[in-house]
Amino acid sequence: MTSSHTLFDFAALTARQRYKLLIGTVVPRPIALVTTVDEEGRVNAAPYSFFNCLSADPAIVALGVENKPDMAFKDTARNIRMTEEFTVNIVSDALVERMNVCAVPFPATVDELAQAGLTAVPGSQIKCPRIGEAPASLECRRYVTLELGRSREIILGQVVAAHIREDAVDPENHYVDQAAIDAIGRMGGHGYVRTRDYFDLRTMTAEDWDKAPPPVRTPVPAEA
Repeated sequence: MTSSHTLFDFAALTARQRYKLLIGTVVPRPIALVTTVDEEGRVNAAPYSFFNCLSADPAIVALGVENKPDMAFKDTARNIRMTEEFTVNIVSDALVERMNVCAVPFPATVDELAQAGLTAVPGSQIKCPRIGEAPASLECRRYVTLELGRSREIILGQVVAAHIREDAVDPENHYVDQAAIDAIGRMGGHGYVRTRDYFDLRTMTAEDWDKAPPPVRTPVPAEA
């Protein structure tokens, strides 16, 4: 018996249709609660789930920031363009409601952190603050910005410092306790997921495989 798949030709779809398919299949996505400052030092905070770590040497993270409907830059993109700095704050389960407050499209003059009851802590290497309640924060300087058409920018940031809550990291071996971080991820639509369903799966060497191939589950049968 074979499985049945529906084909979607992306060239025949609208941007909204492509978006719905992508956010429903690329899951779960880590969430960056990004803090920036404008030229006058006003703090902005906004969550982004088009986010991930791409490299360790150099240490690079990526943000996908969509422009406003009129194609104007969002505050995050504009502030990074002007100051070339931003901080990625990891969202724990305990912060999810406050993160959602930061997603409200407030005017640029409104301090989202104040509205959400979150604490701005001065950065160590950059002027942009981190969020004191976040289990981990990554201070970044803009590395390069890729403009994708008129609607979106991919911003690569080089991590210059990390702040990790003391109970969530071993400073000697740099091991991060992911259970203590208790991060959440973004699903499709309005969905989120917790990261507490955790398991280890060691990557095998070729010698391991030759000695004793492990048992595997049978996936949905592929199409013939």
